[in-house]
Amino acid sequence: MSLAPIRILGIDPGLRRTGWGVIGVEGSRLSFVAAGVVTPDDAIDLARRLALLHEGLSAVIAAHAPDEAAVEETFVNANPAATLKLGQARGVAMLVPALCGVPVAEYSPNLIKKTVVGAGHADKRQIQAMISILLPKAVVSGADAADALAIAICHAQHRGAAARIAAARLSA
Repeated sequence: MSLAPIRILGIDPGLRRTGWGVIGVEGSRLSFVAAGVVTPDDAIDLARRLALLHEGLSAVIAAHAPDEAAVEETFVNANPAATLKLGQARGVAMLVPALCGVPVAEYSPNLIKKTVVGAGHADKRQIQAMISILLPKAVVSGADAADALAIAICHAQHRGAAARIAAARLSA
């Protein structure tokens, strides 16, 4: 039985740099589609930056028509205000695909790293190295785009489990 190819959008949310990466998945085969970064000017007010994130991610979805999306869960850092602002960017990153009818899954940073690198505390260089191995044709413009591709790869590996969990939540 051959599975229909799908496109997965991975999003690494941030207010200054939101990485995005699109991969194709056919069975267990992964292929690079596109990657980049949405970079709103950090000199403008928060509301406008969030609007620019929305516009940028909407353009990515319009250009690449993903079937599914995945977003990194927010980690709580030492600065509560920074965590709150990151959460707002993450909300936009989840909202945009949802408004387009694209299902959105969430993954912890440790699961993403463990899935792609094999260790839950891998650094950005290790992630970038594995992206170049797993997606040899990938053109990556930096760590944020590489992280987004890692999120998409994580979803490709765990999407069946994510769908079962979401269905269980809906039926509860």
